[in-house]
Amino acid sequence: MVSGGGAVTVAALYVDPRGPYPTLAGVDCWGINRDARLYNGPYPAVLHPPCGPWASFRKYCTEDLSCALRAVEQVREFGGVLEHPRGSTLWRVAGLPAPNTDLDIHGGWSLVVEQVSWGHVARKPTILYLVGVDRELALSTMRTGGEPTHAIGRPGKAAAAAAGYTWPCLKLKATSSQQNRRTPKAFAEWLVMLARSTR
Repeated sequence: MVSGGGAVTVAALYVDPRGPYPTLAGVDCWGINRDARLYNGPYPAVLHPPCGPWASFRKYCTEDLSCALRAVEQVREFGGVLEHPRGSTLWRVAGLPAPNTDLDIHGGWSLVVEQVSWGHVARKPTILYLVGVDRELALSTMRTGGEPTHAIGRPGKAAAAAAGYTWPCLKLKATSSQQNRRTPKAFAEWLVMLARSTR
């Protein structure tokens, strides 16, 4: 499904069809009705593979591990940006580079951002794996700051520290599961812009 009209320049893979990507021009969306694992180019992509199997509560998750592993292959082949929660075990399992390190052999590098800077209600620390995207462009256009009104899961002190939250986060409202999954439109637009810049 090509969203928003215009010539396709980017694919958005493993995305929620109710999210922001279908509203963006020139984006070929692969949501619930298309198997994004079958995407075979030619456009660079923004990839949001299911994070459940790779996140804190993975032992309770029944989602397929293969989506994220296939997403790593796809971003390495076609370029773009893969997004997952900070702390995702996908980075270790797939051998993705740690943030603030050199490019890997695929021309990829990693960056940690917080989605609150693009309008999410919670800090939502996120790790990105970027392939073919210029580091200077990403760093000069990324946002920082933002004041959360909610916290994901309302963690206790130890969990809050591990997730990068400070103690006052416990005074924030807990996010709903829908808010946890939501991608701010401004964040989606930034990721699409980065993917479009892929060399």
